[in-house]
Amino acid sequence: MTADDSFSLNDDAFAANPNVDISIEEGCQSSGELLEEEGNNLENDCEQLFRMDDDDLDDRDEKVLLDGHRNHGNDLSISDGNESFDGDISINADHEHDRDESPLIDCQIELSRDQNYPSPVAGMEFDSYDDAYNYYNCYAKELGFAIRVKSSWTKRNSKEKRGAVLCCNCEGFKTLKEVNSRRKETRTGCLAMIRLRLVEYNRWRVDEVKLEHNHSFDPERAQNSKSHKKMDTTGTKRKVEPTIDVEVRTIKLYRSSALDAMGHEGLNSHGESKAHVYKPRCLLLKKGDAQVIHDFFRRVQLNDPNFFYVMDFYEEGLLRNVLWINSRCRAAYSYFNDVIAFDTTCLSSNFEIPLFAFVGINHHGQSILLGCGLLADETLETYIWLLRAWLTCMSGRPPHTVITNRCKALQNAIAEVFPRAHHRLCLSYVMQSILENVGELQESETFHAVLSRTIYDCARVEDFEMAWEDMIQHFGIKNNEWLRSLYDEKERWAPVFSKETFFAGMYNCQKGDWIIPFFHGYVHQQTSLKEFFDIYELVLLKKQDRETLQDQESSELSPLLKSRCPFELQLAKLYTKEIFSKFQDETVMMSSCFSLPQVETSGGPIMTFVVKERGGEEIPQDGRAYEVMYDKAGGEVRCICNCFNFKGYLCRHALFILSYNGIDEIPYQYILSRWRKDLKRVYVPDLGCNNIDITNPVQWFDHLHRRATQVVQEGMTSQDHYMVAWQALKESLNKVRLVPDRHV
Repeated sequence: MTADDSFSLNDDAFAANPNVDISIEEGCQSSGELLEEEGNNLENDCEQLFRMDDDDLDDRDEKVLLDGHRNHGNDLSISDGNESFDGDISINADHEHDRDESPLIDCQIELSRDQNYPSPVAGMEFDSYDDAYNYYNCYAKELGFAIRVKSSWTKRNSKEKRGAVLCCNCEGFKTLKEVNSRRKETRTGCLAMIRLRLVEYNRWRVDEVKLEHNHSFDPERAQNSKSHKKMDTTGTKRKVEPTIDVEVRTIKLYRSSALDAMGHEGLNSHGESKAHVYKPRCLLLKKGDAQVIHDFFRRVQLNDPNFFYVMDFYEEGLLRNVLWINSRCRAAYSYFNDVIAFDTTCLSSNFEIPLFAFVGINHHGQSILLGCGLLADETLETYIWLLRAWLTCMSGRPPHTVITNRCKALQNAIAEVFPRAHHRLCLSYVMQSILENVGELQESETFHAVLSRTIYDCARVEDFEMAWEDMIQHFGIKNNEWLRSLYDEKERWAPVFSKETFFAGMYNCQKGDWIIPFFHGYVHQQTSLKEFFDIYELVLLKKQDRETLQDQESSELSPLLKSRCPFELQLAKLYTKEIFSKFQDETVMMSSCFSLPQVETSGGPIMTFVVKERGGEEIPQDGRAYEVMYDKAGGEVRCICNCFNFKGYLCRHALFILSYNGIDEIPYQYILSRWRKDLKRVYVPDLGCNNIDITNPVQWFDHLHRRATQVVQEGMTSQDHYMVAWQALKESLNKVRLVPDRHV
């Protein structure tokens, strides 16, 4: 039931429910009118007792009554709190005096034409009720209308506010008693409003928004309204930044002015220390960029109901950061959430657009986009906001491994938001940075060779540490402070320290490996925001078409075998074409391996072998030996080169030992589902489809659309699936058309 529906009090639903106490206050325009329900997730329709308070009669024309219980779902909301009221609820209707219960937090702003408040959208969250009220009040003042509290509800005993509806001051009409009043009619029945409710973690969420007004704006009259007068006269203003919330499931969308979290003192022009208020940077947009962003989000949401975006503002209403993720990216993360990389190329290389990209790797070993952001700066606060917003969208499931460039603020944010994730630095970035910080040695081929051998070829920690010390001594760079600080973080980038971390091929552990930025070749330093959004969807479509083509090739084409190795035949039936091709190289090179005698044994099932490779073309001739541990009882094999964790498949040394011990099939734990071509991947996110409010048409559409899309995705896998899906949809449509509408 919408906010504007009405029904008779003789309605069967209420006649049959003796436990619901609904009273009609004197002054309502009709005893048959039922106004908005403000509760959420009330446990039973017949177990709550409500009462109406008559407040502030001289500033209202009608009262609000409860119209039924409605469950606000969270399919597209920013956090997943489903609030249930405990105990009795008190409903306060249309009362301005609620603004007197606590001091108003003044926005204290004078906006120019270029600093507009954004329109409210469902899903916005605020730290407090006052923050939410102030935002809507400032938004209204800027447009030229006034607001009031249409209704609110609190806990009966504690008086704790749990929800409210803020509406345009022109909402409703005169009551019957006031029809003959000389007081000028200012009400027009305007429906513009926002509905707020308290959710988990004491956040206030916008649940419903109506933007359309049925009257022209009168800025002068609005300026003299009660809500705006309070904003102008109050002396209370937020002075401190609230403590950063480490909870990853919720985010803050509307920020107030704050003291600098990194330090509250600075230097003035004369070098004297003084306290100052930190003003966070806003997103640098050119003329028309805000409209470009707005138009893009609006257009995409029309075609993609599960498209997610969130904007970060501070008190003055200026835009700081933006995050957006389409439905395919959200669904892809459910399959490929083990390893992600943060692409900050545009931030670190001074591109015109401050783009941040979340990048994963799919079953073909190709990069996939898992979200994008535009950032005002590269501070700890900004990164925490971005990561928490992204994680919330991904249903709170953090990645196992995160790969980034070297950035202290980003490193601290990852530790805050993803405390259990393995954070590693991109090795190609580290190698490039070393060369940029060693002066003339950058041109030395000898230094290049020694550096490469030190980082890539050391199999043990002690070997790496010894080789590094020899290198800096030999080339006279022992006192290089930058190298020293980098070496202090060696656990984050040296391959020898990451053998327990799974990378799925995203960690460039071999010479020549390089992680290519996701938008490489499409976005350049001078690319404008408008140009970026013009090509954004084309890039995603191109990569999606490539994935579809690779899926088809993997399922229809049988790869040519290059050896008689049973392992090659086994994975040829299971893995995608691209991944199998990489694994096939390992099976071919098994022929160059030979085993030395077993070096040690504990007398149990675990044995250690030493594997070497014969010299030959493209095969190392340095005589390197690889230790391979084999547990016969558990079917486990592990090579010191750690190819499986780095790339996601076994190396030739491990395969050789399995074959040497008479094993004809790779153990199941080394066959990863993320590489399989026979695994159906339906790119439709499942976001709690069963938690549906049966009175909310918006949720009807969202739920049915997702379910229908799943049928379409499944039906596209083969001709037989298509015929079944088509028949099922046709039968479903016929059944739906035959159902009589009893609730019209």
